[in-house]
Amino acid sequence: MPTSRTHITQYLSANQKHMTTTHDEPPAPFQGTDENDLDRLKNRLLRLALAATEDTAMIVALRRAANEAAALAWLEPHPLLVFPVLFLEKAANDHARIERQQRIRARSASLLQEAA
Repeated sequence: MPTSRTHITQYLSANQKHMTTTHDEPPAPFQGTDENDLDRLKNRLLRLALAATEDTAMIVALRRAANEAAALAWLEPHPLLVFPVLFLEKAANDHARIERQQRIRARSASLLQEAA
């Protein structure tokens, strides 16, 4: 990939025809993946993740992560391949955020007790 402004301009000029050519193919979400397939995969992975926790905050976060990952995956040419990775990444980020919030709340509660 070009790095300087001149190289970028040359690259764009050379590839402009390729980038602006219209294709007769449908957009990525409709390339052979049925919406039900993605929903089934989302539900199956979500059930597995929900079975591993009883924390209500995490349950809400997992549901949100699954829905967001499915929405993003649907924009890709192969959503069934992309969804599991997106879901795991979003779930891990939510898990870390929830644990951090719990640590902050616990620390705040102990500081409030010391102050009282």
